[in-house]
Parts: sequence; C-alpha cells; structure tokens
Amino acid sequence: MNIEYLRNFIKLTQYKSFSKLAKELPISQSTLSHQILQIEKEFGGVVLINRTTKKFELTRAG
Repeated sequence: MNIEYLRNFIKLTQYKSFSKLAKELPISQSTLSHQILQIEKEFGGVVLINRTTKKFELTRAG
C-alpha cells in the first residue's frame, strides 16, 4: 500500500475535484486517477468513488 496514494485520496475527499487537487499537488489528473484506481485494486476491487464527468462522490466504502 502506497501511503502517498492514501494521503492523496484523503485530500481528494476534501477538494472534491480531481483537477483542483492535481494542480495543487502538482501531478497530472490521470496520475491522480491512477493512484485512486490502485487503492481500489489493492482493496480487492472495492469502488471508493463514483465518478462522473463533472464531479465525484464517495461510495459507502469510500
């Protein structure tokens, strides 16, 4: 488990925006998305975030 990925997930729940957080870190939006997908994969495929084109929301697991 990558601690940096977990920290970024926590920050993402606060920013509520992949693009805003990616600019703040600074990393690409696709890198941030990949980090979250890796966390979900490590938790056995549990979906932590429902993604839409404009926003996201946490799932119960998230």
